[in-house]
Amino acid sequence: MIDPKIIRADLALVAQRLATRGFKVEEERINHLETKRKDIQINTQYLQNERNVKSKQIGQLKSKGEDATELMESVNQINTALKKAEHQLEMLQNELNEIYLYMPNMPHHSVPVGDGELGNQEVRRVGQVRDVAFKIRDHVDLGAHQQGLDFDTAVKITGARFVVMRGPIARLHRALAQFMLDTHTEEHGYTEVNVPTIVNADSLRGTGNLPKFEADLFALKGEQAYYLIPTAEVPVTNFLRDAIVEARQLPLKFVAHTQCYRSEAGSYGKDTRGIIRQHQFEKVELVQFAHPDHSYTALEELTHHAEVILQKLELPYRVMALCSGDMGFSAAKTYDLEVWLPGQQKYREISSCSNFEAFQARRIKARFRSAETQKPEILHTLNGSGLAVGRALVAVLENYQQENGQIAIPKILHPYMNGLQKI
Repeated sequence: MIDPKIIRADLALVAQRLATRGFKVEEERINHLETKRKDIQINTQYLQNERNVKSKQIGQLKSKGEDATELMESVNQINTALKKAEHQLEMLQNELNEIYLYMPNMPHHSVPVGDGELGNQEVRRVGQVRDVAFKIRDHVDLGAHQQGLDFDTAVKITGARFVVMRGPIARLHRALAQFMLDTHTEEHGYTEVNVPTIVNADSLRGTGNLPKFEADLFALKGEQAYYLIPTAEVPVTNFLRDAIVEARQLPLKFVAHTQCYRSEAGSYGKDTRGIIRQHQFEKVELVQFAHPDHSYTALEELTHHAEVILQKLELPYRVMALCSGDMGFSAAKTYDLEVWLPGQQKYREISSCSNFEAFQARRIKARFRSAETQKPEILHTLNGSGLAVGRALVAVLENYQQENGQIAIPKILHPYMNGLQKI
């Protein structure tokens, strides 16, 4: 969440910044609650001081053998008033925290202002779009030709927005994930982790998925409040929940390959063809914990790490700086990597790389011990897909297709395909 100190110091500025994201801050309600909170705090401090003074006087009277009954009764009344004030303060703070949990992060000053996708800005374009003389097929037709993407069986056993992969295409999908993991661990210095794909509500609250986006999640039935993860960002970011690391340990860099699950609430009618938008999909996720002074350098680094995968696969792509109105709830700044899909004749997102600054870390109390002051401070969290495996598969199928429907295998993947060069 946004630092409450910043909200209290300049609520108007916070409201102005969040307005660029299309979010309206309840300024009147917050000001009213904050005024009540301050009044109760002042009264609480006054009562505590009175209790301390009278308790000292009671001790002095008793030491002299004098009657302290009246003062003791007064202290009891103060204690009753304090309990009431503390309860009121707790209730007020809970109400304020509930408001703050629904407030998105403030955009970094470098983020372009805009209402939605049209406000995003292209940063760079890498690679050449392949020019072919034959009719391009999309990945659905290519998968059917190869008998490798089976949507009918997936509908029978589960439902819409699922797929069964078979044969060489299933192996290609697995090869992509292994290649990504190897690159990030061996070349980019990430530690591979294998994490649960079921998490508790606290983990989702910490990353900003709850309470606002519960409709986007798959909740499990049972006595425990468990959810399927929408991305490995959730379990990995929570590694440092309620933890303090030494400044010299930063940055901490983790990579995880997981199944991911999203209900796609609100996406009715979007990308219903193929595997662009599935309820279940796989991602290789990059997560970094960084010192606040270095987190924007880390964002550029993390984005480059995701780009390397596309470069090694020789897939054309572009980098987009998302505008304020198109960023995710928790992000302060985001770059989207969009890969060229010939079947759609457009660039489509394959990775979002974001700096959340202290927004998530404040929720989960993830801190580092300052080398200068030796005091705990809130660290910064970052994450990005490195990459979405299913979308990478789509990009390879469509960009490496041949006129006869065969798929050439990118050279970098030959070792992962046991030397197979075409499917």
